[in-house]
Amino acid sequence: MYACAECGRAACCESADTASYPRGCPSREPFESEVLGFYREGEDAHLARNAGLVEAHGYCRLTRIEEIMDFARRCGYAKLGLAFCIGLQSEAAVTSRVLRANGFSVDSVACKNGSLPKEVLGLGEEDKVDPGEFESMCNPLGQARALDQAGTELNLLLGLCVGHDSLFMKHSVAPVTVLAAKDRVLGHNPLAAIYMADGYYCDKLFPKAEDADVAGA
Repeated sequence: MYACAECGRAACCESADTASYPRGCPSREPFESEVLGFYREGEDAHLARNAGLVEAHGYCRLTRIEEIMDFARRCGYAKLGLAFCIGLQSEAAVTSRVLRANGFSVDSVACKNGSLPKEVLGLGEEDKVDPGEFESMCNPLGQARALDQAGTELNLLLGLCVGHDSLFMKHSVAPVTVLAAKDRVLGHNPLAAIYMADGYYCDKLFPKAEDADVAGA
C-alpha cells in the first residue's frame, strides 16, 4: 500500500538516495527503471520536458490559463480543443477568445452535443434534474470524437461532470490538461471543501462512527 499523502518526510523531493525513503515508498519500486525509458524519448518525454520548463519559468507567476498557453507553445501546438460543460458556456467563450487572441486556433465542443436522451443510459424520470422533461445526457465520448475529427493537438477540459471528465480523458486522442474542475456548490473551487474539512465541512466529509458502521454492514 502506498501512502504518500500521509508521508511526513517527502525524502523524494530532497534526495535520490533510496536508503532515505520510508518503507512502502513508490520510489523504491523496480518499475522506476521502466518509467525512465518513457521520459527519455518519444511523446511522453516531449510533454514531460516542456511541462518541467513551464514549471521552472512560470512557478507562482503565471495563472493556469497562461501556463496552458506557455505549455502549448513549447510543445508546438497551435490547434487547441476545448471540451466544456454547457453550464460554463460563458466561461468557455471567454477562454476561446483569450486563446485566439494569443494566436491559437480553437475548436470547442459542449457536453450536450448529440442531444442524446438520458434514457440511452437506462435512466428513468426519477433520475432527471427535471422529471417529465426531455434531458440530453452529457456526451464526453462525442466531445472526444469531435475534437479528434477537428485535429486538435491539445485538449482543455473545462468543468465536465465527475465521471464524464474521466470518459473524456480516456477517449481523447490528443493530450488533455484541465483548466477548471466543476463544483457548483463552491464556485468551481473543489479544494475549498478540503480546506474546511476539519472545520465547517467536518460533519459532511467525515461520517460519524455509527453511520460508518451502517455503511459497512
